[in-house]
Amino acid sequence: MDFIVTNYAPIMFAGLIVFLLLGFPVAFSLGAAGLMFGFIGIELNVFPSSVMAWLPQRLIGIMANDTLLAVPFFTLMGLILERSGMAEDLLDTVGQVFGPIRGGLALAVIFVGALLAATTGVVAASVISMGLISLPIMLRYGYDRRLASGVIAASGTLAQIIPPSLVLILMADQLGKSVGDMYKGAFIPGFMLMGLYVLWVAFLAIFKPKLVPALPVEARIYREANGNAGYTSLIVVMGLSTIVAIFLANHMADIHTWWEGRLVTDVATDEKIVTAMCGGTFIAFVIASINRIFKLGLLSKLAERVTFVLIPPLLLIFLVLGTIFLGIATPTEGGAMGAMAALIMGFARKRLNMNLLKQALGSTTKLASFVMFIMIGATTFSLVFQAADGPKWVEHLLTSLPGGQTGFLIVVNIMIFFLAFFLDYFELSFIVVPLLGPVAEKMGIDLIWFGVLLAVNMQTSFMHPPFGFALFFLRSVAPDKQYVDRVTHKVIEPVTTMQIYKGAVPFVLIQLVMVGVLIAFPGIVTGALDKPVVVDMQKIDEQMMNQLGDHDGGYGADNPFATPDSPADAGAAGTTPAPAAEGYGSDDPAKALQDSLGTALAAESK
Repeated sequence: MDFIVTNYAPIMFAGLIVFLLLGFPVAFSLGAAGLMFGFIGIELNVFPSSVMAWLPQRLIGIMANDTLLAVPFFTLMGLILERSGMAEDLLDTVGQVFGPIRGGLALAVIFVGALLAATTGVVAASVISMGLISLPIMLRYGYDRRLASGVIAASGTLAQIIPPSLVLILMADQLGKSVGDMYKGAFIPGFMLMGLYVLWVAFLAIFKPKLVPALPVEARIYREANGNAGYTSLIVVMGLSTIVAIFLANHMADIHTWWEGRLVTDVATDEKIVTAMCGGTFIAFVIASINRIFKLGLLSKLAERVTFVLIPPLLLIFLVLGTIFLGIATPTEGGAMGAMAALIMGFARKRLNMNLLKQALGSTTKLASFVMFIMIGATTFSLVFQAADGPKWVEHLLTSLPGGQTGFLIVVNIMIFFLAFFLDYFELSFIVVPLLGPVAEKMGIDLIWFGVLLAVNMQTSFMHPPFGFALFFLRSVAPDKQYVDRVTHKVIEPVTTMQIYKGAVPFVLIQLVMVGVLIAFPGIVTGALDKPVVVDMQKIDEQMMNQLGDHDGGYGADNPFATPDSPADAGAAGTTPAPAAEGYGSDDPAKALQDSLGTALAAESK
């Protein structure tokens, strides 16, 4: 019995693993393990019975957590956009832009995946949309099935790390950090990961060109009457937009100085990127609008199509992320504005009706309820685990690792990588992160950096064969039987499950490379955060003492309230100083102020 009491925390954690292995849902496994070990612990006098009395207050705190409101808002926004056909338009247009080069369709999928990630934040919506739209086109024109499957699944999982990601909201809540800071920290790593995907496709296009053929001429639908593809005007518009964006990025500090009326010398990198991108996009929109209204004929069909298709998602990115990064709105408010904007865009495009809206609301309610039940179960388990000194056991276990911070980060990321084979990011966020966060903080690790690092690692949970959810989503829409293509009338072979698994492996390795890069260069995350304000308490104490006066003369000769009869001006008036009032003549200014306040309060009470 003494052994059980002494090792109650590790036994409790092992009991949770048993519950999970038995196949019970995670939310109920957490809650059941917490309650069972709670009552057993009370009977064994491991902790007092008053521990369970704290549980209702903890659960009420979950319901009152405003931050978690962002989860249903961003989920609804993503589902509405997915059902309004935005992904289809983006893939069609961007595919036409990159189609003439080898690997162009794969590059289009990656870029559209990043745009969908920055507007929807929902992995399932991104993977299913691109699987339904892009996979048949890639198979039609001879793309390798493994690459096509891998690039679609990997691009869909960008929604895991590029803001407004749902996992970043949960990570911020569990680590006790701002969601806005977590978004800022993840912004650059997310697009760096997209860049690594692009480099992999470019590598294949150079060394294995047969795997990634270019789009044939007959498949390029946006052509001018003279047969020209229309890239010249598109390049000109992009060049002008880029010049404006670079100008804004280089002069953001000057713009802030003019707007705020005070000198601003430093602006966060993520804010520069979002503002510059939106400024460049606005210029392109103005040029395209003037060309269409006045029928100037300056832009090609391709340039005009690209501009008007890209404007809505980029505008939505600014509305959501821009307002959050600029400090205008909280993440919850940004999510609410994004959901409302998505509804307006859906109805304006006449692609959203009440049936689709009901489906989106139903899916949002299910996901929000799923998150809430997991949080309730995790809170129950965490309360009992803390009462059994579980955090101390975890701390002793991890702080004894060799290598200090680096050793801790390597071991933790290896553990997360293998746990991701069996648990998704919701479960990892609620079970593992609360145990690791306090240890990381005690070791001096920045929790924003730590959270982004774990989020990139958890992204592999969607790509792990054979349990990756993104692979399941793709499997549900990939052809599993032979079919005749409606355009080429050729027989297309099915995509096997093993091909999907093999296609995911290179992208899982790329994600692990990104984890290593973030461990080696934490400034990629922390450099995007606002600089902390350093307060010198000693200088504040000195200023307070100077305001209260020196020890010898009370307020002193500079006292603006002094009168000729007061001690400060007695010498100047040629009179004998009157006895000092109680407090003012004291050698202790702080005590003088306290006595004066006490006298005033006593008079007020009378």
